[in-house]
Amino acid sequence: MIIKVLGPGCANCRTLERHTEEAIRTLGLDATIEKVTDYAAIAGYGIMRTPGLVVDDKVLVSGRVPAPAEIRDLLAASAG
Repeated sequence: MIIKVLGPGCANCRTLERHTEEAIRTLGLDATIEKVTDYAAIAGYGIMRTPGLVVDDKVLVSGRVPAPAEIRDLLAASAG
């Protein structure tokens, strides 16, 4: 599973990354987190407001920081 946190590195982006790392540990997933800060790459996902969360090239969240429980649910559903 490849997870991308999209954003310029703002506080919300760092919070989303931290919550995502926690969810991966909790679920015991084999996943890699990548930070995407390039605006053209972010726009390429159709995201106009950051932060964004992309799992295996599918946009799951845009423009907000979901609660840790929601991130766990999203990742569990994406893991199949």
